[in-house]
Amino acid sequence: MALRQIRTLGDEVLTKKCREVKEMTPRLRTLAADMLETMYHAEGVGLAAPQVGVLRRIVVIDVGEGPVTLVNPVVVEKDGEQTGSEGCLSVPGKAGQVTRPEHVIVKALDLDMKEITVEGRDLFARALCHEIDHLDGVMYISKVEGELYSTQPQEEDEEDEDEDV
Repeated sequence: MALRQIRTLGDEVLTKKCREVKEMTPRLRTLAADMLETMYHAEGVGLAAPQVGVLRRIVVIDVGEGPVTLVNPVVVEKDGEQTGSEGCLSVPGKAGQVTRPEHVIVKALDLDMKEITVEGRDLFARALCHEIDHLDGVMYISKVEGELYSTQPQEEDEEDEDEDV
């Protein structure tokens, strides 16, 4: 396994639609493993193949319940609504309010190319929708309600620091 470079906003690969995976190859298995390692290293909860420069329909997600790798994922059912803060490893240091379904059902293939169904609620539903959007060249910033905001801690003024001494 190896860390891959995460592509950031402005990289054209993030705006392109990914190709379907027709056959699982050793190279694609390595890609999926590398994506998980890269996601964990970057302290993210999801990563899509185009975020590491590969235009294939593969996503990895781990919202704290163990890793999930999905090949050719498609949202087949969604209901409810949730609005919350959302960020992206490809837009470092920024976040915004996005409305997503509260509950989704996704059909996909696993790494053995066997059909699976995944059900997500809350954060898992949000991550599924966010990562699947990446496969179609859609970034969350196009869905932000209002403005993006910084997730970096604000530096205190020097005067404030002096008062604490």
